[in-house]
Amino acid sequence: MRKTVALPVLSADALSSVAYGPEALLAVLVLAGTAGLAYAVPVAGAIVFLMLAVGLSYRQTIRAYPHGGGSYIVATDNLGRVPGLMAAAGLLTDYVLTVAVSVSSGMAAVTSALPGLADDVVPIGLLVIAVLLAGNLRGVRQAGALFAAPTYAFVIAVLALVGAGLYDAAGRDFQPVPAPAAHAVEGVGLLLVMRAFASGSTAMTGIEAISNAVPAFEPVAWRNARTTLSWMIGLLVTLFAGTIAVVHLSGVVPESQETVLSQLAHLSFGSGGMYIFIQAATALVLLLAANTAFNDFPRVLYLLARDDHAPRIFLRLGDRLAFSNGIILLSVLAAVIFAAFDGKTASLIPLYAVGVFLAFTLSQCGMVVHWWRRRDRHWRKSLAFNATGALLSAVVFITAGITKFTEGAWLAILTIALFLLVTTRIKRHYDTVRRALRLHARSIEIPGRTLRARPETRAPEKEEGAEEKEEGAEGPSERVPVRKRREERRERKKLEAPEEEEREETPEQIRHLSVVLVDELHQASMRALAYAASLQQPVLALHVSPSDEDARRFRESWQLWGDHLPLRIVISPYRAIVTPLISYIEQLHHQRPDLTITVILPEIVVRHWWHRILHSPLAGRLRRALRPLPKIVVTTVPFHVYGGVHGGVYGEA
Repeated sequence: MRKTVALPVLSADALSSVAYGPEALLAVLVLAGTAGLAYAVPVAGAIVFLMLAVGLSYRQTIRAYPHGGGSYIVATDNLGRVPGLMAAAGLLTDYVLTVAVSVSSGMAAVTSALPGLADDVVPIGLLVIAVLLAGNLRGVRQAGALFAAPTYAFVIAVLALVGAGLYDAAGRDFQPVPAPAAHAVEGVGLLLVMRAFASGSTAMTGIEAISNAVPAFEPVAWRNARTTLSWMIGLLVTLFAGTIAVVHLSGVVPESQETVLSQLAHLSFGSGGMYIFIQAATALVLLLAANTAFNDFPRVLYLLARDDHAPRIFLRLGDRLAFSNGIILLSVLAAVIFAAFDGKTASLIPLYAVGVFLAFTLSQCGMVVHWWRRRDRHWRKSLAFNATGALLSAVVFITAGITKFTEGAWLAILTIALFLLVTTRIKRHYDTVRRALRLHARSIEIPGRTLRARPETRAPEKEEGAEEKEEGAEGPSERVPVRKRREERRERKKLEAPEEEEREETPEQIRHLSVVLVDELHQASMRALAYAASLQQPVLALHVSPSDEDARRFRESWQLWGDHLPLRIVISPYRAIVTPLISYIEQLHHQRPDLTITVILPEIVVRHWWHRILHSPLAGRLRRALRPLPKIVVTTVPFHVYGGVHGGVYGEA
C-alpha cells in the first residue's frame, strides 16, 4: 500500500478513539465536580506523553520486525510461550472490545444527532455487527479510497472542530468558559486521577496496527511503515490534545444524552450541514475501526492455531479467502458483550484498557529483551525507548486493573486467565496426541504386495485443463484455485449426460478403487492404508498439501517409508481440504464411471465431547458433499488412542 492509503486504513482504530477517549477521561473527572475537571489538562498531558513514548517504541519494533511484529510474535520470540499467550489474550480481548466499543460509540454519535433512536441502540448495534459479519464473510476488504475516505473525513471534521473552538476562544483571550455546576459524588484524590488517566488512555488503542502490517507497504516497507506510524502518532496527539483543549476552553461537560464531540459541534456550527458532516464522519470512522478487528482477530487465532494453542479449524480459509471461523467467533463475542452492557460506551471502557495495555506491555518488554540479546547498531537507544514504553504501559495496565476492578476490569482479567488455562490445555492435548500417533519401528515395514494398485487404476488420466497432477518426477504439484474449480464443476454438470445408473447386483459386477486420504504418516493413516490393502483391491493414496514446500517434504517422507503405493498430491494454498478432495474424486468418477470408489479416511475416536471441538469432522462433510455422485462410498477407519496400549489421548488424522 501507498502511505496515503495505509495511513487512513491502518490508523482508523487509533484515530477514531478520539471520539471516546477524551470523553472517557472527562466522565471520570466530572464525578468530583468542577474541582475534578480542573485536572483534565494535566492528565491529558500525561496521556500525550504516553502516546509519544509508545509510538517511539513501536518505531523500534518495526525496525526489528520488518516482516510484521505483533505483540504475540514479539512476546513469544523474546519472553517465551506463556507471556506470548498473555499478549495474545490481551490482543483478542482488545479486538472484541474494539468492535463493541466502536459500534457503541458510533451509535452514540448517531443518537446525539437523532435522539429518537436512543431506545433502539441495542438492536441497531446488533444489526450493524451482523452487517459487518456478512460483509467480511463475503470477502470485503479494506482497500483504496473507499475505506480511506471515512478516516480522512473524520480527521478533517475534528480539525475543523478544534480550529473553530480555538478561534472562538481567541476572541475572549483564551479565557475558559465556566463549566456548568456539577454535583460532586466523590472527592478529588489520587485514585480518581489514576482512574481518569486509565480511561483516557483508551485513546491509544490501535497504535500497534501498523507494526503488524509492515509487509503490506510499498518498498522499502519498514521505512514507509515507520513514516506512516510517525504521521499517525502526530495526528493522534493533535486531535486528542486539541479536543481536550477546546473542551476546557468551552466549558463542555459529559452528558448521558449527547457526546462531547456533538456538543462542541453544536457550539461551533449549530445544527446545520457542518454538524451533520461531523457526526456522520464520526459514525463512519468508528464503523471502519470496528471492521479492522475483523481482519486482525482471525489472524491472531490463525497464529495460535498454527502453534497448536487453538483449534485447527481457525487455520482454514473460506471460499472467499477469509478466516470465516474466526470472523464468526468475533461477531458472536462482540454481539454478546455489546448487548450485555446495553451498548453503553462508558460501561465498556473499563474492560478495554486492561487488554490493550497488557499487550503493549508484553510487546515492549519483549523488545527490551530483543535489543539486549542482539546488541547491534544503536541498540542502547532502541532499548531505552522500548523500556520507557514498557514501563509506562505497565503503569496504565496496573492502574486500570486496580482502579477499575469493580467496574468490569475483573471480567477482562478473568477472561485472560481462562484463556491461558484453555490454550495451554489445548497445546498439551495436541502434543500428547502427536506422541501417541508417532510411528514406531514396525510401522514402516514393507507392506504386502496387495497394497500396490493395478496399473490401469492407479490414477485417472489428466483432463484437459485440470489443475492437479501427481507430484513426483514430473515436477511439483500444481495449485488448485478453489472457486474456479467449483465454477467449472457446475458448468460441466450442466453439459454432462445423466449419471450411470447403479445396477450392480452381484459382487462380481463391482470394480473397486480405494482412495485413502493421508494427511501425514502416522499410526492412524498407516492403519487406514492397511485396511485398504486388506480389501485386496487397487489402492491410491491422496494427500492435500498447503504449499509446494510442504508437498516436497511429504514426498520425501513417503519415499522414506518405501513409496509402496501410487500417490497423488493436490496443492491447496488456502488450506481448504474438502473442496480439492471433492474436485479430485469427481474427476476420478467422470474418467472411470465403471469404478466404485471407496474414500477411506483415518478417524481418531475421542472420549470427551470437548475434544471434538479441536478436530474437524471431515468424514461427515465429505459424505454430504459426495452424496449426489453415484458409486462413491465414504468410510472411516477408527483409531482409538485412549486406553490399552495407546494411552489416554486422542488426535486427528
